[in-house]
Amino acid sequence: MHDIRLLGRILGEVIREQEGRDAYELVERIRKLSVAFRLKRDTQAGKSFDKLLKSLSGEQTVSVIRAFSYFSHLANIAEDRHHVRRREIHERAGSLQPGSLAYALERLHEAGVRPAEVAKTLQHGFISPVLTAHPTEVQRKSILDAERAIAELVGQRDTLHTERELRDNETLMRARITQLWQTRMLRYSKLTVADEIENALSYYHATFLRQIPKLYAELEEALPGHEFKSFLRMGHWIGGDRDGNPNVTAVTLRHAMKRQGEVALRHYLTELHELGAELSISARLASISPELQLLAERSPDRNEHRMDEPYRRALTGMYARLAATLHELTGTEALRHAVAPQDPYLSPEELLADLRIIESSLRSHHAEALIAPRLKPLMRAIQVFGFHLATLDLRQSSDQHEAVVAELLKAARIQADYSALSEAERRGLLLSLLQDARPLRVIGAVYSERAQGELAIFEAAREVLQRFGREALRHYIISHTESVSDLLEVMLLLKEVGLLRGTLDGEAISDLIVVPLFETIGDLREAPGIMREFYALPGIAALVQRSGGEQDIMLGYSDSNKDGGVFTSSWELYRAEIALVELFEALKAQHQPVTLRLFHGRGGTVGRGGGPSYQAILAQPPGTVNGQIRLTEQGEVIASKYANPEIGRRNLETLVAATLEATLLHPTKSAPRSFLEAAQALSDASFKAYRGLVYDTPGFAEYFFASTPIREIAELNIGSRPASRKATRAIEDLRAIPWGFSWGQSRIALPGWCGFGSGVEAFLGKEPAQRAQNLTLLKRMVKQWPFFRTLLSNLDMVLAKTDLDIAARYVELVENKRLGKKIFEAVKAEFQRTQEALALITGEHKRLAANPALARSIEHRFPYIDPLNHLQVELMRRYRAVAPEQRAEDPSMERVQRGIHLSINGIAAGLRNTG
Repeated sequence: MHDIRLLGRILGEVIREQEGRDAYELVERIRKLSVAFRLKRDTQAGKSFDKLLKSLSGEQTVSVIRAFSYFSHLANIAEDRHHVRRREIHERAGSLQPGSLAYALERLHEAGVRPAEVAKTLQHGFISPVLTAHPTEVQRKSILDAERAIAELVGQRDTLHTERELRDNETLMRARITQLWQTRMLRYSKLTVADEIENALSYYHATFLRQIPKLYAELEEALPGHEFKSFLRMGHWIGGDRDGNPNVTAVTLRHAMKRQGEVALRHYLTELHELGAELSISARLASISPELQLLAERSPDRNEHRMDEPYRRALTGMYARLAATLHELTGTEALRHAVAPQDPYLSPEELLADLRIIESSLRSHHAEALIAPRLKPLMRAIQVFGFHLATLDLRQSSDQHEAVVAELLKAARIQADYSALSEAERRGLLLSLLQDARPLRVIGAVYSERAQGELAIFEAAREVLQRFGREALRHYIISHTESVSDLLEVMLLLKEVGLLRGTLDGEAISDLIVVPLFETIGDLREAPGIMREFYALPGIAALVQRSGGEQDIMLGYSDSNKDGGVFTSSWELYRAEIALVELFEALKAQHQPVTLRLFHGRGGTVGRGGGPSYQAILAQPPGTVNGQIRLTEQGEVIASKYANPEIGRRNLETLVAATLEATLLHPTKSAPRSFLEAAQALSDASFKAYRGLVYDTPGFAEYFFASTPIREIAELNIGSRPASRKATRAIEDLRAIPWGFSWGQSRIALPGWCGFGSGVEAFLGKEPAQRAQNLTLLKRMVKQWPFFRTLLSNLDMVLAKTDLDIAARYVELVENKRLGKKIFEAVKAEFQRTQEALALITGEHKRLAANPALARSIEHRFPYIDPLNHLQVELMRRYRAVAPEQRAEDPSMERVQRGIHLSINGIAAGLRNTG
């Protein structure tokens, strides 16, 4: 609270200085009324609050929205610092926190798991958070950079002692908050893919490049005598994800990889330069190794002042080689040149080999103390990030592949109408073509722009692999996978450009893992059958084994939730995972071992599969983790998890800790049949209730588009892709991300809880004896089944952040008042059923009773978010009252629109993982 008060006071002083006393006092008056209304339930304050907000001019409204939005951002900084401070206190006291590596290793030790077994799991492990760009990232990089600076200053205050130091620190903080106030929060132009790439790369400078090596060092210290290959690696979608984004092309793919390579190589260059400054060792005072002597002699550095300083000479030569590598791979130049760039490194392994010579030589003359501070982290960074920084995934929708294959086949006069073929006919044709060494493209044939663009991506992928190495591209993800032919089509396109070499009935090898993405409820149910049929095809299992023996399968949380509601989505994901594990166990029994790696397409919000990662991983079905996991980090959640380096380290550590526990402690034993049957019954009833409300209620789409800011979100310059897949107002066509984001903005968070209450009510039944028996079963499930317990914990959180009183204000925007009232009453009834169901099962009538820290955080945040919601509704009313063609002619409308967009930013920041 001290940090929040400090930042709030400075923000108030900046507002008074920048906007004047009247503006400051207006903000203060609104703040006090909001606090009185929210925390003290003062109805008179509520009436005054409402009246005051409605009376504001356009200028005043924007000023107030900016003030409360920035307070939300600053509150996040203070809260993050509190979490870091609390963890430090626990560590000093020797108290281990769940989710930390120390806690996981202690649990493993107590369970009798030997360090060698832990090391073996990590040696064969693959843990990868994957950064994706989605149209809910409302932060500008300029804002993120300023907030990082403020976070650093807040952190420094814990180490300052004198009044002067604290005063100087506060002066710097005021400068950064002034910068924030005078920095444009919104983009005036549409975000480009290049902008999204830069936003993602900013987290490497701040967090990943330094924190991931520290995490490895902590593990090596905890497990002495064991070394680990790079099991924790970063992944990206930005620049490779084409699904629904026409702005991603072969050009952006090349640009993304060049920028990624540049970030990695410039980091190494900086570290080499610093290392050269530190390793000032004289050969006259230390006996270096012969290998280092050779490395120094090979260096083009002939400066007479360094002739007795072999480490510096060697590092100058390495810097020159790395500078040449930078130019070769990215076309850019290094900042410093002691000698001219020359003789580029051909691979990260070559650079590592030179650094190992330095390491070995330092050990030989008792200078080990100089290894840990910089050399070891640099070596680990090169092992993890290579010259590519992060693995970039390629993704496209299956219908696009089908169209390109159909065009190629028609031009080659192999099949005039591929799309008209049955699934069996498609498979037969595609298999025969995969057994043919010849390409499909006809010289001189004219192909459509779509076909040329798609094939150009595959060509660019081949170039990227050649330039940046095997880890630069590993996965090709197929959205909307609905059949085996969807997989075979991509394999055929890989073969067309040489990414799949050889024939299927011969010695074919694929450079990329073909990854199906199962998204909707129907897709998830079909997933095990599709993969079983795929691996039953002749030559497929052998090809996968020759290509590395790995099969990633991606599961979509967002679309399955939008399709069937939170409970059914979670349950169908659970069922699909179990069935897939059984399938790959069967392959192993048939001497066709393939490593299954599940890729969890989790969103930030509970309605998109979000919630705490630690509990989510531990709640996975038995056998599904096994040291292997990928999961998406999407949109607005990336900033909350990784903008602060220490919080970022904590989140990365949590992924590793949870993966170790889920793999080696087997916390998720197979659930009893009674649990599985109950979950299925709950799912069936929840699905019926959710679909009945969202898809079968007449006018629900109209209600959604009117009572949430979805229209205004679509206008925001916060993503490079459109909010809807098609130019319709059908919920089916709307992307799952803006769907969930819109409900969060209107404080109803419907995707995070809808359907569960009806599901429980139907499952319990009406007959008293049966009801009591079924309730006892549900209570057992919460205590004994991590899947069910985690799902209810997430429901608890999202219900706590839902506010129907504020949601009711948005209903006023529905023009058809009768429709608005009718649907909102149905929503309220389902919310009430869900509240009661959760209380009945857990015994807790107060939300977040098990998480008082989060409950306090929400209680303190809400009075500062409430004004943003009220003003957002008021501005949306004004904006929508003016016809679109007249808005351009009315200067005041630009300010109104800006106010709406600012409020979207502030609410998202305030709600964090529910916004």
